[in-house]
Amino acid sequence: MDPAQLRYAPTHEWVDIQGDTATVGISRFAVDQLTDLLTIELPSVGTHVVAGKSFGEVESVKSVNDVYAPISGEVVAVNEPLAANVQLLSEDPYAKGWLVKIKVADPAEADKLLDYAAYEKKIAEDEH
Repeated sequence: MDPAQLRYAPTHEWVDIQGDTATVGISRFAVDQLTDLLTIELPSVGTHVVAGKSFGEVESVKSVNDVYAPISGEVVAVNEPLAANVQLLSEDPYAKGWLVKIKVADPAEADKLLDYAAYEKKIAEDEH
């Protein structure tokens, strides 16, 4: 998965929308900020998520952080191998480290997400 082709939430989640399904993960920047990951909690299939609301948590040696839904809909798949081995997120946050797949409720919500250039700009501003 090419990070430059994805859409991003300001809270560092990425989205790849194919048809009516959105694959969601967290960016390399977010993973690097968390450092040593310990566990991840993800929702069950069938859970309805709302854009901007927490749907899970990532725990690292530094902190526990919410993961926010970048788009509303129903969780149709959960990355079970990731739940068992959170290090997959550190190794490859854009392929092996995806979190959930969501059946998109409102495709127009994707228009509110950042493109790669805007996300990179936000990261640069946050670091200063």
